[in-house]
Amino acid sequence: MMKVACVGGGPASLYFSILMKRMNASHEITVYERNPAGSTYGWGVTYWVQLLQNLYALDPQSAQAIRENSVHWDSWVVELQERATLTMEHSDDGFGIGRRTLLDILGRRAGELGVHIAYEHEITGPDAPELAGMDVVVAGDGINSRMREPHAEHFGSEFAVGRNVYMWLGTTRIFDSFVFSFVETAHGWIWCYGYPYGDEHSTCVIECAPATWTGLGLDGASEADSLAVLEKLFAGVLDGHPLIGREQPDGSAHWLRFRTLTNRRWHRGNLALLGDAAHTTHYSIGAGTALALGDAAFLADALHQEPDPQAALALYSRKRIPSIRPTQRSARNSARWYENLPRYAALPPRQFVALLGQRHGTLLGRVPPRLYYHVGRAVEGVQMGTDWVAAKLGRVPTCECCRPQPTEGG
Repeated sequence: MMKVACVGGGPASLYFSILMKRMNASHEITVYERNPAGSTYGWGVTYWVQLLQNLYALDPQSAQAIRENSVHWDSWVVELQERATLTMEHSDDGFGIGRRTLLDILGRRAGELGVHIAYEHEITGPDAPELAGMDVVVAGDGINSRMREPHAEHFGSEFAVGRNVYMWLGTTRIFDSFVFSFVETAHGWIWCYGYPYGDEHSTCVIECAPATWTGLGLDGASEADSLAVLEKLFAGVLDGHPLIGREQPDGSAHWLRFRTLTNRRWHRGNLALLGDAAHTTHYSIGAGTALALGDAAFLADALHQEPDPQAALALYSRKRIPSIRPTQRSARNSARWYENLPRYAALPPRQFVALLGQRHGTLLGRVPPRLYYHVGRAVEGVQMGTDWVAAKLGRVPTCECCRPQPTEGG
């Protein structure tokens, strides 16, 4: 039996607590979440069919609830302003689920298994009295982790800030597929990715280069004014529906630059990093949820294999860090592709869409786009053509995000 404290009540911490309880019901596990139950920012999150299959192997009950509350798509639409609209059918099976819904499902399942979730209970750092006497402390408190920060040098924490700006929005337009929309303005390109996650809303992420952002006057605009500009730019894809922002006390727009976090080590003593406290990957590959749940599975498995908690955390760090490197590399390449969008935007539509689908590859950024389209694809080991576009658009290299765990008491 172990005494475990999870700091942060996100998907990674909740899923880890579920897996630990399934392995041994006698574990004493408390999840500390500083916010009230049901309060979370974010619209929908994406995941892919391989993750769903892994979740069924790990905990069928929560997997079934997640599937029943998800929206599924198997087609992708790319809109290039007035130039073309291309639809790819039978692409990878994708799913969207509301972040709040996902947290509700995992929180309810954890509670059923005997996990204590302490909402509105903030843990300010690794020396908090609530953590005394714990065998394992899990830092699942996000990219700005207070648990990690005092020992950032030990963990080897490094941040890389992206060049482009983005804003995470919702809309009442219910997309029936995953949508990319690219719009050219007098100040450069601006684009959005949209996907459904429920019966009432879809997620819509807007991104552009800094010069476009300032040229359109978005750098100094309020949220209301920003949304008005964006609704006009993306009127075609929104089909008359509004964009919905994140309310800020001062009315400002919530534009961000993506921060990629890496850590050389994921454990210190009895403290383990999990999810965004350990790593972040650019949103354009849609892997964040899968990686967070995969961290949970790896950590639970290590603690099941190794009776000594500190040896288990070392095992977790040693196995998990290299397993996600291909996905991290794909995310970096994808982010750079968007940062260099003008390099590809002048291509014929079908070539543009093909390279959009291949943006995770390392070679693409080093070879002239037209040459890559005709030659470089073969070097990447990919067979091209219409079928390739349908099969590959949006796909990222799979990592061993989750592995089946022992059943209850096993």
